[in-house]
Amino acid sequence: MSGTLFSDASSRLERALKYVSISDDAIERLKYPKASLNVSIPVRMDDGSLRIFQGYRVRYDDTRGPGKGGVRYHPNVSSDEVKSLAFWMTFKCALLDLPFGGAKGGITLNPKELSRAELERLSRGYIEAIADFIGPDVDILAPDVYTNEMIMGWMMDQYSVIQRKICPAVVTGKPLTMGGSQGRDTATGTGAFYVIHSLLPKFDKKPENTTVAVQGFGNAGAVVADLLAKAGYKVVAVSDSRGGVYTENGLDIAAIRQYKREHKGITAFYCEDTVCNIGEHRSISNEELLTLDVDVLIPAALENQITAENADKIQARYIFEVANGPTTSEADRILEEKGIFVFPDILVNAGGVTVSYFEWVQNRSGLYWRLTEINERLKERMVTEAEKVWVLSREFDISPRTAAYVHAIERLGEALDAKGTRDYYINGKMH
Repeated sequence: MSGTLFSDASSRLERALKYVSISDDAIERLKYPKASLNVSIPVRMDDGSLRIFQGYRVRYDDTRGPGKGGVRYHPNVSSDEVKSLAFWMTFKCALLDLPFGGAKGGITLNPKELSRAELERLSRGYIEAIADFIGPDVDILAPDVYTNEMIMGWMMDQYSVIQRKICPAVVTGKPLTMGGSQGRDTATGTGAFYVIHSLLPKFDKKPENTTVAVQGFGNAGAVVADLLAKAGYKVVAVSDSRGGVYTENGLDIAAIRQYKREHKGITAFYCEDTVCNIGEHRSISNEELLTLDVDVLIPAALENQITAENADKIQARYIFEVANGPTTSEADRILEEKGIFVFPDILVNAGGVTVSYFEWVQNRSGLYWRLTEINERLKERMVTEAEKVWVLSREFDISPRTAAYVHAIERLGEALDAKGTRDYYINGKMH
């Protein structure tokens, strides 16, 4: 289990294994990814020059079904990061009882430096390079950091060109006109809201008396902040990559979302003449937001935001991880000692992959559901699995994160053991 991020991610597996009974064979299989692919993607730039980009795809486990996972475009994308994300996806899909394994992909670049035409050539080139590694019954792609429905549409179209037939089920998160699903673009934030709104009452927390800070005001963070505000929670701080804003009286989240759509940032929001009368406010950094005195902290940006260096400064009582891997294992131990409840990414942000599953099913059946039906199905699944995780955490007196892994490992173990184990071959007899 080499690699800093992957080693940290896999330590959660080791901790959960103390509370489950699965075969040594299953444990051994879960330690390693099934397949990894590194590719070079040549792209002709608008100025005529040629650039080579590094791309990755990892299929960690496909015991329960084809691999499933997003593709991210980011300067920090690496083989280790993609492997870690595929690892998390494996347990996320099992936790939500989806018929998928875990996979992930990415390209190392700053997408903001490329034109739209260059991004299209890059996206299609990525599919050219990995086409033999993916497929509707093998490994299904989805959007992730700095990828969107337009990019997913390019990828699906390029795969269809290669296969010489329309293959909508190879990619989820596509435009509706290309076979996308209602609700997919807001699914991660919506699913997170269902989890938060169902679990906080267990601590006697009512919306009107609960303060919230959201780090990461991208698609998922903005949606969950908006839904929480509409439900009566007091969202007092939000931030994006450029910084954030805080006011103890609560922010106008709908107005901030509109402003960011128009100006691509939120730090200047309260400086605009038309909104300066909203109330007292101050600009804050992402780091400051994490340590605010609030009830609920929602890290919705990138991994490794809460670490051993800042965990002791966290004041929130409840953390709901909307980002993938925002809390390191060392920070976990500190937070647990402080009595802070951390509800893990593999549960909280699983709304995205759940609605991706719905999209995949719709693509394969040719029958498409209304948004109300999508959200009803999403809510039922998210709340059901959140309740199971909560019961396990109380039963074994373990953290919600460990309980989530226990729940997922039990399902994975059953599937892995169904293929045969050492005990079966050594001691078993046919009946």
